[in-house]
Amino acid sequence: MKIAFTKPGLPAKGVAVVLVYADKALSASAMALDKTMKGGLKAAIGASTFTGAAGQVLTVYVPAGSGLQRALLVGMGKPADVTFLKAREAGGRICHTLAKAGTAATVCVDVGKGSALTADAMAAEMGMGATLRAYRFDKYRTKEKSENKPTLTSLSMAVDGAVKARKSFAALSAIADGIKTTRDVVSEPPNILYPETYAREAKKLAKLGVKVEVLGEAEMTKLGMGALLGVGQGSRRESKMVVMQWMGASGNTRSKAKNAKGPIAIVGKGVTFDTGGISIKPAGGMEDMKWDMGGSGVVIGLMKALAGRKAKVDVVGVAGMVENMPDGNAQRPGDIVTSMSGQTIEVINTDAEGRLVLADALWYTKERFKPSAMINLATLTGAIIISLGDEYAGLFSNNDDLSKKLFDAGMETGEKVWRMPMNESYDKAINSDAADMRNIGGGRGAGSITAAQFLQRFVGDVPWAHLDIAGVTWSKRDAPFIPKGATAFGVQMLERMIATHYEK
Repeated sequence: MKIAFTKPGLPAKGVAVVLVYADKALSASAMALDKTMKGGLKAAIGASTFTGAAGQVLTVYVPAGSGLQRALLVGMGKPADVTFLKAREAGGRICHTLAKAGTAATVCVDVGKGSALTADAMAAEMGMGATLRAYRFDKYRTKEKSENKPTLTSLSMAVDGAVKARKSFAALSAIADGIKTTRDVVSEPPNILYPETYAREAKKLAKLGVKVEVLGEAEMTKLGMGALLGVGQGSRRESKMVVMQWMGASGNTRSKAKNAKGPIAIVGKGVTFDTGGISIKPAGGMEDMKWDMGGSGVVIGLMKALAGRKAKVDVVGVAGMVENMPDGNAQRPGDIVTSMSGQTIEVINTDAEGRLVLADALWYTKERFKPSAMINLATLTGAIIISLGDEYAGLFSNNDDLSKKLFDAGMETGEKVWRMPMNESYDKAINSDAADMRNIGGGRGAGSITAAQFLQRFVGDVPWAHLDIAGVTWSKRDAPFIPKGATAFGVQMLERMIATHYEK
């Protein structure tokens, strides 16, 4: 679907979309449309429960001969409450409501009195929301009926300041491309997406100027990554580690400069399919484990977004890619592996594999890049779903300032995080009698916290945050600009945090 920006004014044909604010307050375009309909718009509102509250939509059929197919009223709530997130949600609702309109639509973007957003900013954000809501992962639907496919041909934003809105939307489109890439890789079936093919997808970022390196098992063996390699040893697929560098602030000079501040590092768990290994999962729902690589998908999507909009910031993305399978060579409960850090790990449960992957990925990132901050994302524990459901991701951190930056960015973008506790008592739960640590705690309680304590042993004194996104990576219901399926949770939040606090 094409998004365009045009000068203000009601369209002559197709669908006219007009905004209505709280308490049935018509925008300028809505008043103009009501006038041409001789009060028909107000009459339709009066005959309905539509009040202009945020989230409401109302379809109104226009008189024959007007040239228009119909009008769509979109509730925006109080003008002062319209944030960029609310504008994105409105754009998503417009796209969803008109998905099968079979024609073009024009959104007349008029801000209400007291609005915090300018009209051009609102238009760009609404275009972003529509773009994200229009996403479909349908490449394998070979016999889908035509009536089920979207037919909305284009969405034009009629706005004062169309040139400025178009420029803002270009940057947002780069972010949307990153989000769509994350959704794509998370949605792919595991017979298509496995470490080798996944690394190949990541290498496509080189076209945008990202430096991409792929480490195979031979290189990781030399580095001593026994924790990561142990997870993948039962699979016929070779494990990989992908290292992506976007040096948008310093080019290639950062490593040469004295006292140079290290990059922001984003590290992701990339388990392309997780059977649980020898500690095999129940069969019911195991097909969902194709998205156990969701954390790494966010890393790749974020790197694409930053490079796409030429962000003036240095960011390193690292993704550990493995497949956890139960064959005769698979890792066993009771095995002891040596991580790249030299610390030994007793494997109690082979289904607690993501933390083993991240242990080596985090240590490698810390040692090689000396980051100023390090954030990892992982669909790590079912326990976080019990704690927070699908509303928040779990946030664990050794740094209050970094935690606040992530929390604030999450609230702004709708990708909300909630900080969970960490302390020495929880850390003792992963001590082992046979090795330096065990990969799970000793009981059923605090599973997400003990997993975070495990990861913390591989980050040193670097400001660090762990985001457990197990409950928010995949959605079984639609949201305003997120169709059900892969959500790409984390791309918007991290992009916003980086733009606000780290970009030049």
